[in-house]
Amino acid sequence: MHLEPADPTDSAATTDAAAMTDTTPAERSPHGLARRGFLTLAVAGAAASAFTVTIGTLAPSPAHAAATGGSAGEPIAPIAPRKRELRAMWISSVVNIDWPSAAGLDADAQKAEFLHWLDVAEQFRLNAVFVQVRPTADAFWPSPLEPWSQYLTGVQGRDPGYDPLAFIVEEAHRRNLELHAWYNPYRVSMQADPAQLVAEHPARVHPDWVWPYGGKLYFDPGLPEVQEHIQQAIMHSVEHYDLDGVHFDDYFYPYPVAGAVVPDAAAFAAHGAGFDDVAAWRRHNVDTFVQSISERIKAAKPWVKFGISPFGIWRNAATDPAGSATGGSQSYDLQFADTRKWVLEGWLDYINPQIYWQFGLAVADYAALVPWWADVAATSGTHLHIGEALYKVTSGVFTDPAELSNHLDFDREVDAGGAPVHGNVYFSAKHVPADPQGSMTLLRDRHYTAPAIVPAMPWLPATPVGAPVLALAHRAHDGARLVWLDAARPNRRATSFAIYRVEGRVRSIDVEDAANLVATVRAQDGVRQEWADAAADPDRAYTYVVTALDRVWNESAPSRPGWVRAG
Repeated sequence: MHLEPADPTDSAATTDAAAMTDTTPAERSPHGLARRGFLTLAVAGAAASAFTVTIGTLAPSPAHAAATGGSAGEPIAPIAPRKRELRAMWISSVVNIDWPSAAGLDADAQKAEFLHWLDVAEQFRLNAVFVQVRPTADAFWPSPLEPWSQYLTGVQGRDPGYDPLAFIVEEAHRRNLELHAWYNPYRVSMQADPAQLVAEHPARVHPDWVWPYGGKLYFDPGLPEVQEHIQQAIMHSVEHYDLDGVHFDDYFYPYPVAGAVVPDAAAFAAHGAGFDDVAAWRRHNVDTFVQSISERIKAAKPWVKFGISPFGIWRNAATDPAGSATGGSQSYDLQFADTRKWVLEGWLDYINPQIYWQFGLAVADYAALVPWWADVAATSGTHLHIGEALYKVTSGVFTDPAELSNHLDFDREVDAGGAPVHGNVYFSAKHVPADPQGSMTLLRDRHYTAPAIVPAMPWLPATPVGAPVLALAHRAHDGARLVWLDAARPNRRATSFAIYRVEGRVRSIDVEDAANLVATVRAQDGVRQEWADAAADPDRAYTYVVTALDRVWNESAPSRPGWVRAG
């Protein structure tokens, strides 16, 4: 996925090429997404556009001068924000794509960089971050099962001098951002020589667990002892850290490499009884892993979400009538990942397909894939987040700066049609502040004009939080200051709070109107809570209410209103 995206037009797609080829997008409507039929236009002609993703600067770009859309550059007005939607970005650690930006930075530099990424999330009104903490059978926490990651210190097994996972959880929660820890299950190393791993690495201790493929090392997914090791490694972090989610990307069995054969014949001979077809056995191995880790997460901490971000195509309709109207690579056949089954079986809390293509791309049309995934997810009630290829604006594959904004317009249309789309996740973090062609500024200023609350999942355990008591609202040197009380007993107190504001003095506020939401804030220790609205105009009067949110974003009734006078 997020290291080297595969070419959907290649029946033997490989992530090792570090390049992606796309056909030219369809002719663009001058007014964005005027109608759904426009979005399904076939692509005329084909042109290659190869690129290599490079490490970007940490510095944000200057603010985009104006929100524009389409090649004509006409202004695009903001639309009514959604009160509940996931807005997230992937923060990659493998080969130091995003964070840390280089191996060997000291602890203070690493911490400062991560705080920068949280600043970026706040700047673009995101409410979640997906952070890679186990990129290559290694760890961003003191794991008893796998060594410290080389992407921290430059040397595998070397202690970075602090606990990165504890730090990122604490700092994300301080800003009330949801933190999903992202793991790569089977990849052992970005190179194929086991001797380059530390002596205590499980791949060195158990050389029969791994095989080389395409210049990398992988755990053999067909070995039960391998599955158990990986699950124990992941569960150690789930059990010892306050994670909001466990997240996998699309790397299961490796993407095919021309001329290479997956060397699992011995494992198939030993464990493949009952399977005449090695492909079916491989899918069974991945299914078993996904189902069992899901069950272990829920047994340990039932509120922790489990989600997967697969390659965007399950199967094509020409191959399987249940598939999508596409013609690209199929994860069911190439990674042996039956992603549709995982959703229909209810093993996931959310599915986050990487729909990394533009409108009108014939082999993988965004307009064909989003409704397909939405229909699949709606069948089991699984939440649907769409993976968005922000890097393709940087690379130039997306030629329209409004491509991503138009994606969100379309997602809303699908959602309004009764098949929910719960949010979007952007790859990768470094491209967000780079703001290529003003695309993220446009997206924020059109769609993310107000904060949003992460959608609640009704099947997760809820805490019966009560309405806060808004005790004080007054003018202060730092804005309009609110004080409220969460007087419930400790096990029923809120995890965070939502704050709503309207101009003038009114008797009530419509808390379902997303335009009235001004902030969500993490709960402080104790009963008394306090917050200052620094954006409040000192010359205007306001009415405020506060609601309580539990850790899975269920919301209480609002407090009584509080009024702040002008001046």
